[in-house]
Amino acid sequence: MKEKDGIEQPESIGRESVAQIIQSRKNQPSAEELISGILKGDKTALSRAITLVESTNPKHLEKANQVIQACLPYANNSVRLGITGVPGVGKSTFIEAFGKFLTSNGKKVAVLAVDPSSTISHGSILGDKTRMEELVKDENAYIRPSASGETLGGVARKTRETIILCEACGFDSIVIETVGVGQSETAVHSMVDFFLLLKISGAGDELQGIKRGIMEMADAIVINKADGDNIKKANFAKVEFNRALHLFPAKSSGWQPKVVTASAITHDGISNVWEMISEYLNLTKENNYFNERRQDQNQHWLLETINEQLKTNFFNHPEIKSLLETNKKAVQNNEISPFAAASILLEKYFKP
Repeated sequence: MKEKDGIEQPESIGRESVAQIIQSRKNQPSAEELISGILKGDKTALSRAITLVESTNPKHLEKANQVIQACLPYANNSVRLGITGVPGVGKSTFIEAFGKFLTSNGKKVAVLAVDPSSTISHGSILGDKTRMEELVKDENAYIRPSASGETLGGVARKTRETIILCEACGFDSIVIETVGVGQSETAVHSMVDFFLLLKISGAGDELQGIKRGIMEMADAIVINKADGDNIKKANFAKVEFNRALHLFPAKSSGWQPKVVTASAITHDGISNVWEMISEYLNLTKENNYFNERRQDQNQHWLLETINEQLKTNFFNHPEIKSLLETNKKAVQNNEISPFAAASILLEKYFKP
């Protein structure tokens, strides 16, 4: 009888080893390391930098600004596309098909998908990486779902800065997907070059689409899900929306918005969408509208950033925090009006 050697047992991980692993994960890379990684096209460095930029911790602000400032000279070399549509229109499926088309043509695509945060739990599903399972595996694609937080309309608080980081990382096509509800479209429209509105036929909103607002912002409308039995309905919707678009005043870009049909499932019409966008870019770069619009957007986001920073500083002020709680209770008990309480807080902040 001979005893066989047993399976060699792995070295046990002691408490010290576990602590080292946890500590290594907590260690934040320096701004220089993040910048170097981003400029080399490292997606991990990009993700960590975006997390830093999205942080509401005042201690992270200086480091985030340092990263953004260093990346700025390498930005502004992409096409920024905004895509919106009501829930159920097929935004994620369309973006995946469109993104795969772009990467197959040598483009590097970054998808910034804004997920709605619950007003009750304040949590988000962040499920776009699950819905875009093919695109997420593409080496030339990067998907970043972000919680919308409490930002009006559901646009992630730092999407503008995230665009800069993605461009510095080498992505030449930036796609921003909106929640499709509220006023997020207005915010996204102010940070993209081309704004695409997705619609579906047979939803009973062909005439609703004539309403001003979102239709006026759109540079093009794509009737999605134009496949199978829906093709005839999609073509009818295309005619209706084309008529509606001609009712609006001419755009300052000199571009006449167009309507096309497409299917994210069969990929029919996807190439036509890119050809249309390319046509728009050629026109607006020739008449200099492209550069003028980007300059206007920079000014707009300067003012937005000032507003946001003032708000952050105000609510993080130690004395304001204490005084705010006192005034909240007074307002609840009808001891003081909300307007008077606000005046007291603001006067305390600006004249301590």
